[in-house]
Amino acid sequence: MLGAVQPRPIAFASTIDEDGNVNLSPYSFFNVFSANPPVMIFSPARRVRDNTIKHTLINARATGEVVINVVNYDIVQQMSLSSTEYAAGVDEFVKAGLTAAPSDLVAPPRVAESPVQFECKVKEIVELGQEGGAGNLIICEVVMVHVNDDVLDADGKIDQIKIDTVARMGGNWYCRSKDAMFEVPKPLATLGVGVDALPDHARNSDILTGNDLGKLGNVENVPDRDAVIAFAKAEKLPTLSIEEKHKRAHELVLQGNIIDAWKILLL
Repeated sequence: MLGAVQPRPIAFASTIDEDGNVNLSPYSFFNVFSANPPVMIFSPARRVRDNTIKHTLINARATGEVVINVVNYDIVQQMSLSSTEYAAGVDEFVKAGLTAAPSDLVAPPRVAESPVQFECKVKEIVELGQEGGAGNLIICEVVMVHVNDDVLDADGKIDQIKIDTVARMGGNWYCRSKDAMFEVPKPLATLGVGVDALPDHARNSDILTGNDLGKLGNVENVPDRDAVIAFAKAEKLPTLSIEEKHKRAHELVLQGNIIDAWKILLL
């Protein structure tokens, strides 16, 4: 399950216990679940080997506060070091060489080196089981956000290259987001015609990929017959076999020329 459900974002959670001792630990069972109100959930699981619970969970129950710090590439090794199972009361900020910055609205400190830090109040903790490996959903409402200006673009929005986040994979593996990013236009403002609008031979092609079909199905209008004939004349196209049509359409899709790919397929 951990090897298949990935990459997973990382909640670098800072908490304090009832005596004021600081704890810092990363969790990859994490995501954002609501924008208004702003709610995040992360899950410290019970240890498999001895069914014990983690200090983060104990602290969140006791104080009802947590700071979720975003992990970028610059601190990934320090984040990993902090996951060492130090004894209760040991300050992972010190062990990992990270700077504890005071929060504004909650008691746990923030990781100053983190590009974005979310001060949170714990709304609810949901136990998912009593056996080793069982999760505990810590449902957090964000009450304050701190963003490093260095990760913002000219419009004041987070630049996905600059923030340079990392994510958890299976085993010892992580991925670095800026090295793996690509854009897919969201079909929210448009109504794509759908893959079912393509000719049968295109839908059943061994050459056109699923991604090709998805891009073709995302156009709003299919070229009409006159446009197809005009295109064929302008390009001086010979009579093409089905396979040749698919190869040319595939190349056009790769080039981003989706409409001409449609025209080839409709010849």
